[in-house]
Amino acid sequence: MESRILHSSSSSCCYSSLDTVNRYRFPSVSSPKPLSVSFTQTARTRTKVSRVLSMSKKDDATDSLTYKASGVDIDAGTELVKRIAKMAPGIGGFGGLFPLAGDDYLVAGTDGVGTKLKLAFETGIHDTIGIDLVAMSVNDIVTSGAKPLFFLDYFATSRLDVDLAEKVIKGIVEGCRQSECALLGGETAEMPGFYAEGEYDLSGFAVGIVKKNAVINGKNIVAGDVLIGLPSSGVHSNGFSLVRRVLARSNLSLNDALPGGSTTLGEALMAPTVIYVKQVLDIISRGGVKGIAHITGGGFTDNIPRVFPDGLGAVIHTDAWELPPLFKWIQQSGRIEDSEMRRTFNLGIGMVMVVSPEAASRILQEAKNGDYVAYRVGEVINGEGVSYQ
Repeated sequence: MESRILHSSSSSCCYSSLDTVNRYRFPSVSSPKPLSVSFTQTARTRTKVSRVLSMSKKDDATDSLTYKASGVDIDAGTELVKRIAKMAPGIGGFGGLFPLAGDDYLVAGTDGVGTKLKLAFETGIHDTIGIDLVAMSVNDIVTSGAKPLFFLDYFATSRLDVDLAEKVIKGIVEGCRQSECALLGGETAEMPGFYAEGEYDLSGFAVGIVKKNAVINGKNIVAGDVLIGLPSSGVHSNGFSLVRRVLARSNLSLNDALPGGSTTLGEALMAPTVIYVKQVLDIISRGGVKGIAHITGGGFTDNIPRVFPDGLGAVIHTDAWELPPLFKWIQQSGRIEDSEMRRTFNLGIGMVMVVSPEAASRILQEAKNGDYVAYRVGEVINGEGVSYQ
């Protein structure tokens, strides 16, 4: 596998998403019409830590914290989806499919890391944030059954610190290694006065390929199909605006031990996002996978229905897996309602596959044999939305 980093330095103006809930993707106007245009719900903001901390000091410790009160309005993003859909029909998938001549689709995705970067600045942990960046895009495109081909990155900062940038790119290289794709290129932009001193922003772009007759699109999902959950490593890269609000309220530092855990709070929060590519593609290759949801911003509540045909929903068995200590701490310290947790965080499950009952039996037996960890987290039902038991 050949990886090339083709970064160029530029002080020219570019636009960076500061307080976005969602982002949309449009094809080039000179390109043939794509099969679909994807819309990735990421629900995150990039506000200054100092501002969040000062706001948090005004919190009543008995109040229940919410994502919206932390600066992220998922409902506003949903409204934006509806408006964009009027201009570009086909929005809704985790990755955008582009038909090639012959038997293949290209599948593309783009994403960032969000305000997890703020914790990278505070902890000084920069060599894994690039794994998060790759993971957010390749995990999106693998939901269509696509094998990632290549990845490009965008690194923007006020003043280029070569040593720090090298650590970030090292993580990107590792993420590409884990997902078996090439780091094809990228852009390094210096923009004095645009970012705070010592801070940077990241975006990533992944392209994969899948046979037209092998696309995972959810069309064949029926009531009675099974939801299989693959474990996350922690918060991954969504919900950090709320996490940072909770951290400010808790009076704990990132160097303190995570209550009920075996690491510091900072280490637990900075754990890199799991890259599911190899595991998911291996499971797909043996048949029975009908739909896949990457559990990012919007949590279970918003992401799982995105893969269902109209008229179908899901019931989630909340006792099917143990809630990791990190999420227990977040919920208890922030006095966060269950419904808010389920719509903001992955709660320990980073990927959900919708499979036939036969495939579910095979997957769960392999998990029992120790091949990997997987849980039967629910079933598909008639109706719409996600309910919890």
